[in-house]
Amino acid sequence: MFRTVCRLSLALSLLVASLTSFVLAADAKRPNILFIYSDDQPYKTLSCYPESPRWVQTPNIDRLAASGVRFERSYLGSWCMPSRATLLTGLLPHSVESMRMSGTYPGSSYDPQQCRFWPAELRKHGYHTAQIGKWHTGVDTGYGRDWDCQIVWNRPGHPDNAGNYYKDQILSFNGKEREVKGYSTDNYTDWAVEYIRGEHRDANKPWYLWLCYGAVHGPTTPAARHKGTYSGNQAPVPADIFGPRPDKPAYLEITQAWAPGPNGAPMMYKKNKAKVSFDTDKPGLDYHAWVQQVNECARGLDEGVGRVLAALRESGQLENTLVVYTADQGYALGEHGLSQKQAPYDAAFASPLIVSRAGSLPAGKVCRHPVNSADLVATFCEVTGLKSPWKLHGRDLSPLLAQPEMKTWQSPMLMEHMGQKYGSDTRVIPEGKEATAQNGVPPWVLIRDGKYKYIRTLVAGEVEEIYDLDADPEELVNLAVKPEHGALLASLREKMLAELRRTDAPFIDVMPKPRTLP
Repeated sequence: MFRTVCRLSLALSLLVASLTSFVLAADAKRPNILFIYSDDQPYKTLSCYPESPRWVQTPNIDRLAASGVRFERSYLGSWCMPSRATLLTGLLPHSVESMRMSGTYPGSSYDPQQCRFWPAELRKHGYHTAQIGKWHTGVDTGYGRDWDCQIVWNRPGHPDNAGNYYKDQILSFNGKEREVKGYSTDNYTDWAVEYIRGEHRDANKPWYLWLCYGAVHGPTTPAARHKGTYSGNQAPVPADIFGPRPDKPAYLEITQAWAPGPNGAPMMYKKNKAKVSFDTDKPGLDYHAWVQQVNECARGLDEGVGRVLAALRESGQLENTLVVYTADQGYALGEHGLSQKQAPYDAAFASPLIVSRAGSLPAGKVCRHPVNSADLVATFCEVTGLKSPWKLHGRDLSPLLAQPEMKTWQSPMLMEHMGQKYGSDTRVIPEGKEATAQNGVPPWVLIRDGKYKYIRTLVAGEVEEIYDLDADPEELVNLAVKPEHGALLASLREKMLAELRRTDAPFIDVMPKPRTLP
């Protein structure tokens, strides 16, 4: 009997060891994900994008692009909070229930039972999850529920510290808070390198790290070592920095941020009509100095990317890690008279996007198909084998990553700006002054279908917009007002409505009629 028990015990031990070995082997095959996420960064600040000034240098991010797929355009959100809300839920803002702005800005809250974040599901799926850097989505950062490891600057939790983008930050280290000195971009990189090398995580699990930099958000502050390194360089001045813009919505008069200086060169308005409060928008600031400073700030990001990629390579994890570089949204550098985000033009809110996995994805390719933030979440779920327990709005991008230049991808891309409203609250479209409370920009919905962008500003009687981004990448010529494009306008309207229905948009039946809609 004793021998039988021993044999059974030995067999059970061997079975457990075998299963453990199988699980660890499976985990080794499941890729890590390093998701690098900057803040307010235009694609024109990366030298791998041809639209950047010729003097801009981001060699480490350029090498990442050369090793993977660079997306010509991606759209993650119209401003910081909804971009993050979608990347945490896989849902466009109109379906993110219970998310609310509350208290002193940027105070916000949500109910984690109604507003579930997918990293919690990834934890259940056997991944170790971590977030480092800026947190901007509710006072509750989700440590212990969504994240195994978390070092975050909780802006909603500390409104008095919310302007400290680059120094003297109150950070939460796995729920314990303390003030930290030093340049934030470098601090976040240091902690990310530690995590990649194995600190603060289970070495037997694949991992997901969301590295959220605060740069280049205002007050745009380069590291001391980079300050002045681009001094004297000039950037191309946008064609419509001063206007007029007769075929665009009226709110662009409110958001006009630039005026001719004494020598005719652009300078920041002495009294910014949109009341943008970033320190980089000081009255009288020279346009070229503004662009120089933003790009100097981006150099710290580029160095950080170089360091985390080196840590991956040196620790032998590069081939088994999906690396994604993007930003919460862009930021207009004078285009359409803007010095802000929120507006539905590529210069104001389109993000850079680079996806790489050494040895697995094509290298040095450019994908022209537009994608959004919900698509990234759907892709992360696919590559990790996670089945989301709720309906996601995005489409898995794996086919595009395998064949970036494919011609048969037929997926219209939907994006929206609902101001500070989420979920069921979007059933009511704000009007009047409430409509332009978000830095002068009213709510809008847009769709990208191939080379065409269709924008519907949600203000009664406002003009619709269509841009051919192949022929007119700066979005200067509105085709929607031209009678010969009537069929195109009707087609894009229907495609937008189809996407709103697919994603269960609460406001689909209450959108105010634009100027040309019967």
